[in-house]
Amino acid sequence: MSSKQDKGLVYIVEDSIASGALYASQLEQVGYECKHFADGYSALVGIKEQMPLVIVQDVCLPDISGLEVLQFVNKQDNPANVVMITSNSSIDVAVEAMRLGGFDFLEKPFTSQRLISAVEGALTPKKQVKIVPEVKNNNKNEDFVGESLAMQTVFRLLDSAARSKACVFITGESGTGKEVCAQTLHDSSPRSQGPFIAINCAAIPTELFESEFFGHVKGAFSGALSDRKGAVEVANGGTLFLDELCEMELNLQAKLLRFLQTGIFSKVGSSEVLHSNVRLVCATNRNPVVEVAEGRFREDLYYRLNVIPVKLPPLRERGNDILLLAEYILKQKSESNAKNFNAFADDVKQLFCNYDWPGNIRELQNVIENTVVINDGEIVELDMLPSSFGLGSAKPASSTSSVSHIIANTLGSPMVAHDIEPLWQVEKRAIESAIRVCEDNIPLAAAYLGVSASTIYRKIKGWS
Repeated sequence: MSSKQDKGLVYIVEDSIASGALYASQLEQVGYECKHFADGYSALVGIKEQMPLVIVQDVCLPDISGLEVLQFVNKQDNPANVVMITSNSSIDVAVEAMRLGGFDFLEKPFTSQRLISAVEGALTPKKQVKIVPEVKNNNKNEDFVGESLAMQTVFRLLDSAARSKACVFITGESGTGKEVCAQTLHDSSPRSQGPFIAINCAAIPTELFESEFFGHVKGAFSGALSDRKGAVEVANGGTLFLDELCEMELNLQAKLLRFLQTGIFSKVGSSEVLHSNVRLVCATNRNPVVEVAEGRFREDLYYRLNVIPVKLPPLRERGNDILLLAEYILKQKSESNAKNFNAFADDVKQLFCNYDWPGNIRELQNVIENTVVINDGEIVELDMLPSSFGLGSAKPASSTSSVSHIIANTLGSPMVAHDIEPLWQVEKRAIESAIRVCEDNIPLAAAYLGVSASTIYRKIKGWS
């Protein structure tokens, strides 16, 4: 029988003695040697003395932030991969941890198998992990480029998500590029050599969905003239992307949940049990929390899929990305239609920046392609645009300008001596206002404020 030392040393940093002992027991049963630390400072001493192969640590520790432990690990000569443990209330901190170099994260409650899989996935030495510094540079589709802070947040999150096997749930308005986001994630992951299979759940009739998903055997139903592989089988070893997931019927959601839990399935009309290893990426333009609350989407399936949430910003909130995308699309459409367009007139640029873009990138593509196909020239002039475009749709203030306005009002208002308030209160109000404008997205608010998200989390903790 193998000894416990065969698979190597794992540190568990968890302030709960019972939970730490449980995690250690689960890992020791499959051959790992474990050491348990109940606080951050003890873990730092242990890490300094001996670097383990993997560190499994809670985000919330009693003495120092789990993010500080992570940053300490990453400063060492041969840093271990770190798997973060989080709860629903600290999910934003976990996402920030992945941006800071965390390998993966586990959301409580999790099974022993999920813990073991996360540790096994983190065994790859850091220097050998495939890291894409900027996802946008690895993607050739015009739908997924950008330099705005909102998109840089998305790129950093995808970079971290690409290195794990966890399910990714992409949300965003129609036309924001959810499928391109999923394709980019696949291309940046270790599964890039495997297939990328996309299914639009809204486009498949309910009675055919199970067959489309799991496949069928000849004679399983009227019209089944031969055996057919389903998307789950075809995507084996790669990524399965389910778009418009909230359109799926509840009975089909139950079958999807079973597949996620076991990795096994049967074709329609067959009792043979098959296995498929796929990474699931889902997307919807609805609010999944609302769908769960109103009973249209299974809560257990939602938590199973929403391990790494990625929210794509609408085009109107991406600032100068509008022109960056427009110029890229213009180049592509001009080349594919053998035209000579290479720039936009200034008034066209101004219109593009002030337009609301309810159809997002898909609408931008449509407007530019329509213009290129119908017209000739080198500069896109205002009168070349479709006559129905841009009527009465003014763009609302962007998050950047809103945050700047808040900070200006907070810090720059005229005052007299008795109006002066303590600096921490001014700072608190500015931070809370920025978080509100950014719809509770703390990392995004931090980016606009010019500080790290961990700084904001630390200040929020200090106020309580």
